[in-house]
Amino acid sequence: MNANKQNAIDYIENNKQQYTDISHSVWGIAELSLKEYQSAALYVEALKKEGFTVETGLSGIETAFSGSFTVGEGGPVIGILGEFDALSGLSQKACSTVREEIVKNGSGHGCGHNMLGAASFGAACGVKKYLEQTGTPGTVIFYGCPGEEGGAAKAFMAREGVWKQLDAALSWHPGNTNEITTGTNNSCTQVLYKFKGMAAHAAGNPEEGRSALDAVELMNIGVNYLREHMKSDCRIHYAMVDGGGVSPNVVQPHASVLYMVRSCKVADTIALQKRVDLLAKGAAIMTETTYDRIFVDGTANTVPNTTLEKVLYANMEQVPLPEYTAEEWQYAKELRATFPVKRMPMPLGAQADAGILAKVKELTRDGEKDINNFLMPFYTGSEFRPGSTDVGDVSWLTPTAQFTAATWPSGNPGHSWQNVSCGASTIGDKGLIYAAKVLCGAAIDLLEQPAIIAAAKQEFIDRTGGSGYLCPIEADAVPYVIEE
Repeated sequence: MNANKQNAIDYIENNKQQYTDISHSVWGIAELSLKEYQSAALYVEALKKEGFTVETGLSGIETAFSGSFTVGEGGPVIGILGEFDALSGLSQKACSTVREEIVKNGSGHGCGHNMLGAASFGAACGVKKYLEQTGTPGTVIFYGCPGEEGGAAKAFMAREGVWKQLDAALSWHPGNTNEITTGTNNSCTQVLYKFKGMAAHAAGNPEEGRSALDAVELMNIGVNYLREHMKSDCRIHYAMVDGGGVSPNVVQPHASVLYMVRSCKVADTIALQKRVDLLAKGAAIMTETTYDRIFVDGTANTVPNTTLEKVLYANMEQVPLPEYTAEEWQYAKELRATFPVKRMPMPLGAQADAGILAKVKELTRDGEKDINNFLMPFYTGSEFRPGSTDVGDVSWLTPTAQFTAATWPSGNPGHSWQNVSCGASTIGDKGLIYAAKVLCGAAIDLLEQPAIIAAAKQEFIDRTGGSGYLCPIEADAVPYVIEE
């Protein structure tokens, strides 16, 4: 690590309290997707204070923003992605090893996005300091990306071509390991169907009623029969948003169901979504009801970039890993005891590599280690993971790479109260500062070595057809907030 890069890393270390304070503040606010008004305002204020040029309301989304800093003619433009939305029903006291809600049925950062955004902000600050001190031509942009858990702001921004201005995009995610995130994942769409019928006394004059709930149930039955006739990599999920009320003696005049359709490829997702639409239409015909179809969001599959993954991994090796106190190890042990399934972490697709498998068994003590305080072996590939993320839409418009950093105990369940507990702990703080330094170092490598960016772009062209992006966001769709 050269002196200029080390100075930037040291800047993050010397200002780490600012970044952990932001993380804790966002953790405490815990706003749901596309409602992150206080969290966004906090970041906008911090960016302005640090001397970034701030733009708000990106792509018509109130809580989407960016902070940029440029030296010279702009040079390479490096984007660093940040998120800050929470999840419903996961309110939880910090640093507790038992389930303790702060607010009954309140929200909590079960995916660690409070740490995700704070680390990315810290990384952008470190890169800005590097640009100022060295005079190296280049631009760093911190993106505040709301609604990852429901809203897909990055995909709406992709529809508007926001990511095309970047030479590369870097991101990370809180997790239980320190490793590169590689491979691809599902694309998806979400559509809300709001059926409208006619109320009537269910016993006195049922023939005059038209049940919206019947329409929802018939649609669900139709979708369940459809499952036999779709590709094996497809998935369909649904949730009842409105059951029509709690009075069984009333023919329900309204009812709503939210559907999520997934597939490896966007084209297959869109095709399957059209079949689900037909079932909604059929259900309405059968029940003589009407309905509104509201497109909520959609995301594309992720395009990996091995060139950038190697840059991130090199910096994960260069930046010292966190060290933990006896108290932190004990907290991790007690928290880990609250979930029964103990899984040995493994890089996606690496199970087939006997050497990596043996190394991971050694590092994790066969999965019994309470905190994975080591760097996982490097592995890159195109293997598939079933989840979805709007980072995928970024990766179709510019070379993109991600990693995870350990911010909670080994094997913590995703979207859990245990994650919320860790999100404002010193274990989480140490993980996010490590992540900030890794992101900063990788961005500096790209600014200093144009050949890496050229190689990453060529790989991007080879993988995407430069770019064959099919946006899952419908042309007339606007961000939509689903009310509980």
